[in-house]
Amino acid sequence: MANERKMVNERKRYKKQKKKKRRRRILFGLFMLSLLLLASSLGYASFLMHKAESVINKSYELFRYDNTKRLDPKKDNFSVLFIGVDDSRSRNFKKDTRSDALILATFNAKDESVKMVSIPRDSYVYIPCEDKYDKITHAHAYGGVKCTVESIENLFDIHIDYYVKMNFYAFMDVVDALGGIEVEVPYDIKEKDSEDHRNAIVLKKGVQKLNGEEALALARTRKKDNDIERGKRQQQILKAILEKASKVSSITKYDDVIEAVGNNMKTNFTFDDIKSLIYYVTSRKNIHIESLQLKGTDQNDGVYYYKLDEESVQEVSDALRNHLESSSA
Repeated sequence: MANERKMVNERKRYKKQKKKKRRRRILFGLFMLSLLLLASSLGYASFLMHKAESVINKSYELFRYDNTKRLDPKKDNFSVLFIGVDDSRSRNFKKDTRSDALILATFNAKDESVKMVSIPRDSYVYIPCEDKYDKITHAHAYGGVKCTVESIENLFDIHIDYYVKMNFYAFMDVVDALGGIEVEVPYDIKEKDSEDHRNAIVLKKGVQKLNGEEALALARTRKKDNDIERGKRQQQILKAILEKASKVSSITKYDDVIEAVGNNMKTNFTFDDIKSLIYYVTSRKNIHIESLQLKGTDQNDGVYYYKLDEESVQEVSDALRNHLESSSA
């Protein structure tokens, strides 16, 4: 009993220290990363660690055979693409679903830093697997992870080492497993639910406790604004999830959280890679996270799309490539 209290107190102190360092601008993609870290960093309870390993192994999926790099955060820089897809039971978990959120992150070991950029889902880009220009959200529908990765690589002229793909249910189940989260709703919202029932979720303006379906509706809606504002809402939701997960009262719920992640995630991270990521995070006193912003304009030629500013794309590309290529010896 005393050992249990000691472990709980140690974890509580660790979480407080970690929370103080997270004053960054975090987007939806970090939600995925935080779940990976959470699922694989529960070493204080061996049964959870074994379950986490089983979940990650179950989620492993190699998407191409040229990716043989193994993480060594002591010396390697690497890139990760986070893909949030809009598949669900009502859509029969089809392979031709679109991506609803795309976040590219680069990690630099020497600088102890992360750079991230969110790619708006309606960005008009070249899709290599189809040899044509189209919305980036359609790349996943055309050719899954491989096509999506190749499209982002072409856009920024960089190599992507790893990917993490998660669906609606991972998001909802984690929120529900934690007993809901408290978030401020910016305005009255009527949004479809995860099974595409119109106006099934009704939210009133103000601070309130949201369940998984309600949090998803808030994260997805953009009827009254745009992708930029939606990104800010996703940041708010992520912070609420991290804060709830950091509470001692949530420790007993991690088993359900791990289960939610494993059933609804695919990645080419191995469990050893994940443990290396844990080292990357925990061995550094203060990881600096910078959020980069793509600029563009709304276009509507019968079909809406977001036209990226070429100069903005080049600036982001240069920043990401320099971050990956800078010496980390």
